[in-house]
Amino acid sequence: MKKVIIPIVLMLVALTTLSFTAGKGITLRLNPTKGKTYVIDSKTNQTTTMKIQGHAMNSIQKMDMKQSFSAKEVSNNSITLSTQIDAIKMAVTTMGVTLNYDSENPQNNSPMIANQAQEFDAIIKKPTYVTYDALGHLTEADDNDMSQLSNVIIELPEEELSVGSQWTFLKTQEIGDFDVSVNMIYTVTAISKKSVDVSFTGTIDAKDISGTYNGTASINAQTGIIMTCSLENNVSATVSDQGMEIPLTITGTATISVKEQ
Repeated sequence: MKKVIIPIVLMLVALTTLSFTAGKGITLRLNPTKGKTYVIDSKTNQTTTMKIQGHAMNSIQKMDMKQSFSAKEVSNNSITLSTQIDAIKMAVTTMGVTLNYDSENPQNNSPMIANQAQEFDAIIKKPTYVTYDALGHLTEADDNDMSQLSNVIIELPEEELSVGSQWTFLKTQEIGDFDVSVNMIYTVTAISKKSVDVSFTGTIDAKDISGTYNGTASINAQTGIIMTCSLENNVSATVSDQGMEIPLTITGTATISVKEQ
């Protein structure tokens, strides 16, 4: 009899838990712990293909970046963060030639990208400040084109969320030399006490540029910060150079993780 009862009890517990989880709601707000340091580790791989006079040329870029941030001021509707790029490692391969940059091992930097290296060196470990409201809207920011904050702090909905809930917002994204707007749609796939898991899609709507983003992320339920994220992008564009129209495509993947220190 015990062999029959135990599976039935376990099944009832599982069904009860599933029902509770599916109906559970949560409200997300940006609420980092004041004084605590968070470290973003991002890894991106990107391939750019240009067609010039019928010939295709590929450029493959791999970049690893570490960025830290901490909350200096936290109130009901204003969060000021201090953030800095701590390290950059990049390799760009074009036509069989690979150029390297490594902020932590500058002796390995390729001389041919000396100007780019100087631009990177100028921002390494240079603190900047960013201010958000509780819904993750950016209200004030110093210039920092390489900041990864937009990948871990997103605009949050006012409404309570449950599994299946969706929200949308317009995200500005830098793609190569382009600043474009991406229509983002987030869908809640799971909720627990610690996290809200989501899937997302993004559609670019801009002159001479089209493309899509898709991926998954896990948002910390207490802080509203994305702790892990993986995404793919596929972008097409046309650029003008010396009177020529050059079509190009950019495909890439990225993984992002955030750790508390």
